[in-house]
Amino acid sequence: MSTEIDVLVLGGAGVDTIVPVPELPVPFADSHMIRPGIVTRAGQSGDFVALGTSALGLRTHHLDLLGDDPEGDLVRALHQEHGIGLTAVPQPLGTKRAVNLVGPDGRRLSLYDATRAADTDRLPEATVRALAGVSRHAHVVITQPCAQALPALREAGVTISTDLHDWDGSNPYHEPFAHQADLVFLSSTSLTDPERTMRRITERGRARIVVATAGAEGAYLLADGELTHVPAAAPPAPVVDSNGAGDAFAAAFLYAWLNGTPPHRSALHGTVAGAYACTIPSTRAAGIGREELSAGVAGLERSGQPGSAPPSAPPATRPCAG
Repeated sequence: MSTEIDVLVLGGAGVDTIVPVPELPVPFADSHMIRPGIVTRAGQSGDFVALGTSALGLRTHHLDLLGDDPEGDLVRALHQEHGIGLTAVPQPLGTKRAVNLVGPDGRRLSLYDATRAADTDRLPEATVRALAGVSRHAHVVITQPCAQALPALREAGVTISTDLHDWDGSNPYHEPFAHQADLVFLSSTSLTDPERTMRRITERGRARIVVATAGAEGAYLLADGELTHVPAAAPPAPVVDSNGAGDAFAAAFLYAWLNGTPPHRSALHGTVAGAYACTIPSTRAAGIGREELSAGVAGLERSGQPGSAPPSAPPATRPCAG
């Protein structure tokens, strides 16, 4: 099959308003003076994955619903600036938006505007099938209405990945994504027993690779039934914001995996990219380049940390490594 797209990203296009706060939780007060200021920029999960895969040289196309509004204009401009193909389906309710409260240590609290999506929203099936028909791989964000596109993607024969983010292992909303993807990413933040959840994903679904990111502890990889620990990479500069670290991890993993790299080494790419993302201020959107990524992976391999059996309960820590 002839392909024009390496990675088709579905969903997750939107805008964040970044608010630096003195600490999290925010101390109660009548008001706070915000410095260095409040900034609105394009970039939610799908945007960040698309940015990351494109920066690494993968032909990337993004499909989602966008409003005819200032937020939608910011998303369109981001894709145009970085040369990322974008198919924008009109969304009368407006473009997805959120407010991110970012603490001095890089942690964040995201507040999503739930009024900009409806249960009746759909990505046009003909459009999904046409784009999938010329794609190697589809990365499906868990935003509405991407679950409805999964059957068409399966029928098109593309491999599928998804990121369940901070899934608690039981919320039924996430299950169609978890069970229909070949490759599943998630954060260990809300999991009391990450290994159990990871194995359940493979038992109930199609996935043969599951990756649980664990912040400064690196990540945990379940591949071919074996669970291993993947070391964290040292950030190349001070950590300023964890926003987008998981998306950067997924993008770099996909870059390596789609180029035939084994799962464990693909995860090393992910930890390097996730650490890099934590050094980018939340007011910017930027992906790691191939040379810096390769150098970071080589450094991890020279350190002699090829991976090991994980403890019985992988820790859930601040996500500055993916």
